[in-house]
Amino acid sequence: MSGQIVSEPLPTVAAPLPKPASVLVQLLRRPLAVIGLVMILITVGGAIAAPWLTAYGPNDQLFDGLTLEGAPMPPGGAYILGTDLLGRDLLTRILYGARTSLIIGIVANGVALIIGTLVGVTAGFFRGWIGAILMRFTDLMMAFPALLLAICLAAVLSPSLWIVAMVIALVNWVQTARIVFAETSSLAEREFIDAERAIGASTPRILFRHILPHLLPTIIVWGTLGISTTVLLEATLSYLGVGVQPPTASWGNIIFENQTYFQAAPWLVFFPGAAILSLALAFNLVGDAMRDILDPTQRGRLS
Repeated sequence: MSGQIVSEPLPTVAAPLPKPASVLVQLLRRPLAVIGLVMILITVGGAIAAPWLTAYGPNDQLFDGLTLEGAPMPPGGAYILGTDLLGRDLLTRILYGARTSLIIGIVANGVALIIGTLVGVTAGFFRGWIGAILMRFTDLMMAFPALLLAICLAAVLSPSLWIVAMVIALVNWVQTARIVFAETSSLAEREFIDAERAIGASTPRILFRHILPHLLPTIIVWGTLGISTTVLLEATLSYLGVGVQPPTASWGNIIFENQTYFQAAPWLVFFPGAAILSLALAFNLVGDAMRDILDPTQRGRLS
């Protein structure tokens, strides 16, 4: 028995993650990931530079922003993407709406990752009645449709940008918790964890030195992929009228406000819809590439 243990040594620390520079190099070797990165950079750059890219404010109702008949101006001329039904520049509102989507995407997804990781690690490491209670609560949350639960919470909590971010976080943490729980449960049964316990290692040491480093690739990947889900959910809530409220620009409420003009002025729906689709697709492309790069089962093939 002792000879078998010696012949199959197990690592006592987590395998190091690739350096950021190495990850970036491998991302740049993947055409789809490059497309996703470019789309993300364009969106982020447009959101940050919005005051300098356009001469109008997001809520400015322009004197010549409507036709003589009171209809929105079509794309072209002074208004590159046209105007909306109130005579506001559509390009300006899309640029400022990108800020809303990015803020909610990052904040909501970050909070969801923290909650999901805490629940998953606690349940997977301690198990017993603690793990049972936490995972049954997770199952209960997963039983509710995420969109329906988000609509109910948003309707009760007077929607604002930060409230919407918290609502989305409260319905999006369950997937992360499930994944982290499964990986933590597997790690907690490994021999090198038993060895750490045998030599008297404290729980914080085991968690922070051995468990969490193994979980980092999963957390990073889910953090990237989760932003696309968050952006789509925020746009859906705003479109349904229970998300970010006008006059704050949001891609979802731009479509909501202008949907009555869909046939007469289709650009009012097409451009913000294309922005939502592009950003969600971009984070999915980058997230898929990050999963391949950071997944230990794939790392050997990429070197």
